[in-house]
Amino acid sequence: MNQGFTYSEVIGRGGEGVALLAHLVGTRTHTPEEEWCRRIEAGAVLVDSRRAAPDQVLRRGQVVEWLRPPWDEPPAPLTFAVLFEDGDLVAVAKPPDLPTLPGGGFLEHTLLHLVRRRYPEASPMHRLGRGTSGIVIFVRTEAAGRAVARSWREGEVTKCYRALVVGHPPRDSFAVEAPIGPMPHPRLGTVHAVAPGGKPSRSEVRVLERREGSSLVEVRIDTGRPHQIRIHMAAGGYPLLGDPLYAVGGTFSGGGTALPGDTGYLLHAIRLVLPHPRTGASLEVWCRPPAPLRLQAEGR
Repeated sequence: MNQGFTYSEVIGRGGEGVALLAHLVGTRTHTPEEEWCRRIEAGAVLVDSRRAAPDQVLRRGQVVEWLRPPWDEPPAPLTFAVLFEDGDLVAVAKPPDLPTLPGGGFLEHTLLHLVRRRYPEASPMHRLGRGTSGIVIFVRTEAAGRAVARSWREGEVTKCYRALVVGHPPRDSFAVEAPIGPMPHPRLGTVHAVAPGGKPSRSEVRVLERREGSSLVEVRIDTGRPHQIRIHMAAGGYPLLGDPLYAVGGTFSGGGTALPGDTGYLLHAIRLVLPHPRTGASLEVWCRPPAPLRLQAEGR
């Protein structure tokens, strides 16, 4: 069981003039109205650090806080490996099935929590999906964070992944450029997928090995849209083997019942290259892939 968590929200234009209970029910739809009533009555919901009534009308700029009591989180592998470390940043290897950041019932069973137990000052510069393994970069100073963020904006960061996909692409190399954006999802409101009005996105794919019913591919991305590789491989006609969410065409499979955090696919961030935030020298980080994503020559 974890230690619980205090959530905090600054009321913006959308919440101004709305009663506290109505605001919480309307914006935190995963919690029923009866539960919010119980929390407010127990004094577990505060407005500007004071107990509030359900019908209290909110003003812009007020701070609403509520405590979620300790809970048992879903199981996850509570480990990581350090791939590179200095005073500016640390690169770690995330195992599959471990979320990068809190959400979906996870708080302490996350890569962020584990890394900060060893490096309290660390801040992640990107994230990997729960089912994805491999390299995650954390910065250790504000200056390093600004430098790495600038390198990302200016396209100076190279990210390469390995994945196991369904079928056999006829070409050894190809690119997918389907735009990616939020699309209606029956359980979450919206989830990223192929979207006609989405943001430009590009993935460069190289087939490394053709196997029985599947192919091992390397994917290089310069953009970093949510779930980009999963979406683009599906859009290209070769979804990740075992992906419960994305089907051929880059749309949702199974009637939209699967969630982005559902696992079962094989995707690994194997290589990341970026300018070092202090020296500017090229820094290349590698992370050995799990056995199913290794070439025969690399051993199993």
